Amino acid sequence: MEKLVHALPAVVMFILVAGMFTLVFTVSSRGRRKDRQTGQGYAQLARDAAQRGWTYEAHTRGRIDGYSGLRPFPASGLNLTACHYTTGLFRGRAFKHFEYRFMSPMSGTDANRQPQLRSVFIVEAPGPGAFMQILRPNMLDRLFDRRERTLLGEPAFDKSFRVITDDEAFTRNALRHGLMPYLLTEPLADKTSLQLHDGELFT
Repeated sequence: MEKLVHALPAVVMFILVAGMFTLVFTVSSRGRRKDRQTGQGYAQLARDAAQRGWTYEAHTRGRIDGYSGLRPFPASGLNLTACHYTTGLFRGRAFKHFEYRFMSPMSGTDANRQPQLRSVFIVEAPGPGAFMQILRPNMLDRLFDRRERTLLGEPAFDKSFRVITDDEAFTRNALRHGLMPYLLTEPLADKTSLQLHDGELFT
């Protein structure tokens, strides 16, 4: 566990930076021109995956069921669909990348609701660790998530993030080693949650 604590900031930086490559393939689907760009991006992802020895599936069902209860997935579910499901090794670490689509209760009326899309990047952690979620508070949190949050005694961090964990000592130790200031200053951390679960770190 000590190895994981010390390596966690570097792994977080890695997945946030590596996650940026998904932006190449996640473009708006409005208009024919952008639809064409989207299709070209996905085709390029499939080609890149083959060249790098990764696996790529345009659609798959059931492979992400184990993430139920974590963001952005539902509390429970079977045969959840993942799009553009890509797996392989990147800089020596096993990873998964896929898109997950869902309907948000905050997205409007039934007549005009649009599915929400989340690009998910998961990387193998350096070792086992306690369950930990570092979330950006939002309206859904205030309405539905009644879990107790862990306050770390750092006003700026406690105001900006909501930490859920089953091991407060582990979480405090992990965040103390450079991760807390990094998350406060990294722009990408403002747009996504960071979670550690069953030896995988994902955002």
